[in-house]
Amino acid sequence: MRQRIVNKDQALQKIRHYCAYQERCHAEVREKLYGYGLYKTEVETILAQLIEEDYLNEERFAEQFAGGKFRIKQWGRVRIQYALKQKKVSDYSIRKAMKSIDEDDYLRTLEKQAKLKWNSLKGEKTISKQAKTTQYLMQKGFELPLIQQAIKTCSNKNTD
Repeated sequence: MRQRIVNKDQALQKIRHYCAYQERCHAEVREKLYGYGLYKTEVETILAQLIEEDYLNEERFAEQFAGGKFRIKQWGRVRIQYALKQKKVSDYSIRKAMKSIDEDDYLRTLEKQAKLKWNSLKGEKTISKQAKTTQYLMQKGFELPLIQQAIKTCSNKNTD
């Protein structure tokens, strides 16, 4: 048996504050409510109420999450999509969030990251630079064809 920490009304107040502080996905809120010791029916009722009151909006969460990870951490689309899937965000919301990332900004960020990594590998052979830069950019979540283009640009400039 779970220990009941708060009643339904207290949980609703606490979770409203939790959602107002920053955007949350449904899974995070559901987990938090279960952590309060609430039962499934109470959790589902509260979730429905939060959605109705616009405290909880999965599309808005996905767009803000994607935008933040792209702008601040400079993640690529692949990594952002993976992180959103881990948070159990719907495919529709993920697709919408990916469209919110400006294509020109995305390519500029990729090129900037590629140049920084390429230039940090002083004294390496070109093939090694290409491999290490590709690996780095793939870890950041960028797509391989775009990475190859960016590396081609770096190696053509001969910034050894």
